[in-house]
Formats: sequence, structure tokens, C-alpha cells
Amino acid sequence: MQREVGKHALIQQLLALGVEPGAVLLVHTAFSQVGPVEGGPRGLIEALREALGPVGTLVMPSMTDGDEVPFDLNATPCRGMGVVADRFWRLAGVRRSDSPHAFAAAGPRAGEITAPHPIEVPHGPDSPAGRVHALNGQVLLLGVGHDANTTIHLGEFMAGVRYRRAKRLAVLRDGRPSWLEYEEIDHCCRNFVLVEDWLDERGLQRRGSVGYGDARLARARDVVRVVVEHLRQDETAFLHPFGVDEECDEAWTSLCS
Repeated sequence: MQREVGKHALIQQLLALGVEPGAVLLVHTAFSQVGPVEGGPRGLIEALREALGPVGTLVMPSMTDGDEVPFDLNATPCRGMGVVADRFWRLAGVRRSDSPHAFAAAGPRAGEITAPHPIEVPHGPDSPAGRVHALNGQVLLLGVGHDANTTIHLGEFMAGVRYRRAKRLAVLRDGRPSWLEYEEIDHCCRNFVLVEDWLDERGLQRRGSVGYGDARLARARDVVRVVVEHLRQDETAFLHPFGVDEECDEAWTSLCS
């Protein structure tokens, strides 16, 4: 059995990686790859907040697990985002945006980051990921790859890609459940791993370990910049060839309609 990593050691690992005290930090994590650590998921959250210090802001995805029931920011879990993210939004003092595409945040910029944002454009400039980008925030991947990096969707939007997938969500309107149908920039996202090399080629990503997990750290603006540059050369760089993946096929089809 692996020895538990202490909170002080986690903080030192985060700072050595390049996490900036006082910064805005968007974190995606798979705790199963990072632990065991002192205090479990709560201990990792505490280490992240202590590394950022009192004027830093910690942000995590907090999206709904399903589309069939209207989102309730005070009750809807986000287990699909991992146990750390699902623990984070429940903590005292943490703000959570009121959207099926929710993010949660704690720190001085939390209210700004989690302010209302449009459901139909979940990862545009007027979204939590977009606000982290505007604030020159950092993106930290702990035990996950860029296929979990939501900021890449912001890059797709800013590159002006034309592909979309039809979406249908249950929402509350005037206190009553109803369906919202819209089109969203989306696909299987597995080819987001291409961003790994794009960042590495230009020295825009730092690598290390946090706990027992592989860690990657980059600025949101650098992620968006390299994504925009590549997608303006090849709009479909993230899509699998037609016939490989159903979600990518839907995106391809939208380009022909």
C-alpha cells in the first residue's frame, strides 16, 4: 500500500509545479490517481487553497450528471467530475453557478467567476472558463489529461469552429420544468490530447507530480492561443474520421447541413 502524502508535501509540490499564490486556478482532477493523501479529497482541496493563499481563487467544474432533471445548484451532484469536485461545491463558503454547466469557486474572485452564464453557450467568453481566461488564470490537470480540459472548448469557440451537436436539457422556467433545445460545440473530446504536444512544443506547459498523480499546469490563455492557432488551420482537428465515433459523426454532419 502506498504511503499517504502529507498536506505540507502537497503544497510544496503544487508550488514547485508553478501554482501561483494569489492566482485564479481552474483544477480538473481524478483523485484515484493522486491519492492517498492526508485528509482525502478534502485534504487535497485544502492543500490547493493553501498553495493559492488568501487572495487566490480555486475553481472546479461542477456540471450536472444528467440532463433529465432540472439543475439545482444546492443539491445536484457532479460525480462525473470526480470526487474532489463533488466535495468542493458542498463546502462552506464555496460558490456554485446556477447552470447545468456549473462551475464552483472559492476565493475573492468566486462571485465574478460563478455569476450567471448562458446555458446555450456553456464554454464561451461569458462562462466560468471564459472568466478564468480573462483573469489570466492557470489550468491544473491532476491525474487527468487534456481530454478533461474544459478550457479547450473555449478555444474552439474563439476559433469560430462551425460544428455543433444537438442538445436537450431539463430546466426550470417560472418555477416549472421544461425542455431547452439548443446546439453546442461538442464531440467525443478524446482528440483534445493533441493539445499536449501543442503546448509542449512551445514550452507552455509545466509537468510534475502532485501526490502520486501526474500533473500538468498551463495558463488558460496559452491553452486557448494554441488551440485557436491550430483550429484556424484545420477546423476539424479534434474530430475523428467519419464512422469512428458517433458524437464526432454528429459534429461532422452539422458541417454539411
